[in-house]
Amino acid sequence: MARIDYYFGTFSPWAYLGGPRFEEIAARHGADVTYKPLDLLGLFDRTGGVRPAQRHQSRMEYRMQELKRWSKRLGMEMNYTPPGYPPNPAPSSYAIIAAQKAGGGDVGGLVNAILRACWAEDKDIASDEVIREALEANGFDGNLATTGLFDGAVTYEKNLEDAVEAGVFGSPFYIVTDTDERFWGQDHLELLDDYLGTL
Repeated sequence: MARIDYYFGTFSPWAYLGGPRFEEIAARHGADVTYKPLDLLGLFDRTGGVRPAQRHQSRMEYRMQELKRWSKRLGMEMNYTPPGYPPNPAPSSYAIIAAQKAGGGDVGGLVNAILRACWAEDKDIASDEVIREALEANGFDGNLATTGLFDGAVTYEKNLEDAVEAGVFGSPFYIVTDTDERFWGQDHLELLDDYLGTL
């Protein structure tokens, strides 16, 4: 069984667009996924990336065109300029980490619910209420929105260190850990699918 470390930021539009397809691919191949939400802006700083607010206008214009192309292609509802963007990713990340540790629910569903709340539902994913709703909708105790803060914070920092060490530099990023085969971006999911089919 393949093992995949899935690194992502909870406000990443590309993780939102790739989320459902990644879950389908992982399920089809019986892959064991470890979800590793991280400080995406911190990752850019550590790995030579540029924060979106500091990117050249031409890059941001192209980014917007790509978001529109991909959301249309995938039939996914998307608000390209969500209110309050970028939100504080830490609370939602802590909740995902706590839920994964607690078990008993659908972690992939939780991740995608939070991404959808940001990009399609105009919700503040730093809000306890929004996080609680996503937790409960995916089979977890809603109280993890507040009780999982300490463990979540420690692991959240570790995820960033793990990402830098593993060669991660963007979101979403998928690493097949047994072979160190790396795939960056939702536009490489077909290649991940093909690769998993060879294992």
